[in-house]
Amino acid sequence: MIKFMTRKGGLLWGLILALFVAMLVDLPEARAEYGDVVINNYSDGAGMRPAIFPHWFHRMRFRCKVCHADLGFKFKAGGNEINMVKIIDGQFCGACHNGEIAWSVENCNLCHSGKPGTPTQVHESTIQKLVQPTGAPQKK
Repeated sequence: MIKFMTRKGGLLWGLILALFVAMLVDLPEARAEYGDVVINNYSDGAGMRPAIFPHWFHRMRFRCKVCHADLGFKFKAGGNEINMVKIIDGQFCGACHNGEIAWSVENCNLCHSGKPGTPTQVHESTIQKLVQPTGAPQKK
């Protein structure tokens, strides 16, 4: 048999095939998932996509205190005046997204991946579902 068809070689070829298929597939834009915070206080005005903050992804790794007490994030979407100058200065997201703990601000599209025009909100929150007016079209 061919030498590369060993267990490790088969795994390597599988990874190469998966990468090739992924390159052929046109991946959709990132979308906010339930519980993510869409931050669009300044993005639309600056010609950027809104930032998507994956709340539950961060919550699995850190206690609430880390962001809401130590870093000063309010318990309300859009409650803080967050801008790129503050983030670059190490405030808010920039406390971790500094290139050492997590990726730095040079990777704009990792955060700014939301659909343009999406308002600042907790995406598809229970509150939004409860206060939807009667007769309003259902979101899909």
